Amino acid sequence: MFSKTRVAVLRGGPSSEYHVSLKTGATVLANLPECYHPIDVFIDLDGAWHCGGKKEKPHTILGRVDVVWNALHGDFGEDGAVQGLLESHGIRFSGTKRLGAVFSFNKFLAKQLMEKEGIKTPYALVFRHEDVPVPEVLAGELYRTFPRPCIIKPVSKGSSIGISVAETPDEIAAALTAAFAISDRVLVEEYIAGREAVCGVIEQFRGEPHYSLLPVEVVLPEGHRFLSFETRYGEGGNHHCPGTFSAEEKDELQRLAVEVHRLLGLRHYSRSEFIVHPKRGIFFIEADSLPELHQEVSPNLRSLEAVGAGLPEFVDHILTLALETH
Repeated sequence: MFSKTRVAVLRGGPSSEYHVSLKTGATVLANLPECYHPIDVFIDLDGAWHCGGKKEKPHTILGRVDVVWNALHGDFGEDGAVQGLLESHGIRFSGTKRLGAVFSFNKFLAKQLMEKEGIKTPYALVFRHEDVPVPEVLAGELYRTFPRPCIIKPVSKGSSIGISVAETPDEIAAALTAAFAISDRVLVEEYIAGREAVCGVIEQFRGEPHYSLLPVEVVLPEGHRFLSFETRYGEGGNHHCPGTFSAEEKDELQRLAVEVHRLLGLRHYSRSEFIVHPKRGIFFIEADSLPELHQEVSPNLRSLEAVGAGLPEFVDHILTLALETH
């Protein structure tokens, strides 16, 4: 019999965010309190599961754990796939359940729900690859009819993968081609100029059902117009917490982050991204049901530090929630 709670940390995975997931998983493993027994579960790019350096079937590994920390970013980890697997095995796990993951990972579904509830989000259209045999033709139409510049992105990818800002017909065509290369559905969205803000939410924390962390302002490097994969993990925008938001903007960002978390059916913890326009107000961009926890780049970690919460405290809190709920 184990005297400690056995925690399987799932990391890696068949996703373009594989390397980010490895780092999130490593952060969780390094910050597990003493009351937990860590089990490092590595999932390779082909989707094979490994434990202790040995390839094993998922059900074999899951049969000897008490709870799972899902550190899988992107496809499989955030799109509802691994959540469905864990739910089918009756395994308790951290983070959002399958349905909430599906809604949050699909940017257009999330935007539609926000619009229905009166939350501002940039105007957008979705196009299917099968309906766009010649990107240049659609690019010409968008150039004539759609607000420019525009943001072009895959409907269901994380970490800003495949996103471009485009203005000319050639730029729009190139952006469509790049996005369709990794997704069968592409979102064309109005570009909103303003300050990038991210705001995290933790459930049942410090006496509040939904505790909103302080908003983080992401200051982009010179020459960058949006929060790209490179500015997230490479060239790195600076994360300022607290940011330069007014008291009213801060309160509204925190309120909206909680509302997004609730409306999308997210669980345990999440993060939402917004643009604060100087005249038009705050626009919802997307929600992240599984924020990265990489020490150098995570806005959530900056927010935790700002409110005096350590990583072991956060990890223990989320695992406690996971153990209490199915």
